Amino acid sequence: MKGCKTFIFCFLIIGTVLGQNRDYITKFNISYYPEPVTKSDTYLSEKCVLDLYYPTQMKNFPTIIWLHGGGLSGGDKYIPERLTNQGFSIVSVNYRLHPKVKKPKYIEDAAAAVAWVFKNIKSYGGDSNKIFVSGHSAGGYLASMIGIDKKWMKAHEIDANRIAGIIPFSGHAITHFTIRKEKGISGKHPVIDEFAPLYHVREDAPSFLLITGDRELELLGRYEENAYFQRMMKVAGHRDIELYELKGYGHDMREPGYPLLIEFIKSTLKTK
Repeated sequence: MKGCKTFIFCFLIIGTVLGQNRDYITKFNISYYPEPVTKSDTYLSEKCVLDLYYPTQMKNFPTIIWLHGGGLSGGDKYIPERLTNQGFSIVSVNYRLHPKVKKPKYIEDAAAAVAWVFKNIKSYGGDSNKIFVSGHSAGGYLASMIGIDKKWMKAHEIDANRIAGIIPFSGHAITHFTIRKEKGISGKHPVIDEFAPLYHVREDAPSFLLITGDRELELLGRYEENAYFQRMMKVAGHRDIELYELKGYGHDMREPGYPLLIEFIKSTLKTK
């Protein structure tokens, strides 16, 4: 998928839905850190869990890891209903939050959850070569960070380039405003440091689909920083990054974004 597309969004109808009429089950609150780690920290034990929704009658299915939003200081895991019954599993992740923790704990948690999926999804019937990482707002930021800065996944002995695709919904490309707050920097002062996806642009990163709301309705600068991220990735030589601006939608643009995510997965899998 290539190029930048700005359009008045009409609801995308998926003609053929993968996995329709299949049986699915959900397992709740699975710890994604090893037991010795969870026993050492009560807050970690409480927050660092995931829910796994998956088809029981399929093999080698793809997986979407979904990271919730909330500014790195709020929110809770949920499985987007629009993504269910589509022939893939969904992993919904909780992570530790500011102010109980500070950077980079929430990034470390996101990486640990993704690593758990790589190491365990096969036992549920999934294919570890078909893992996509997505999320809204803060979750989109975390998806970008663990996919573009390879050190977070390397800590779990996993190459971030194994991620099949990264799909941030209105995620920061600059340093997240909560991290800036932790540093005493105003939310209106843009920063690009090691905690910014933009800082780590590289040619060999996984495929990206960037989705934002209307630039006039979005959070301050959110569309523009994603557009700059796309541009700088292309300058670095990356050839598979696309940006969608959903005209008429503000920051909560998840519902019109989900069909784009589904189509991106289908398109990506066709090329593998």
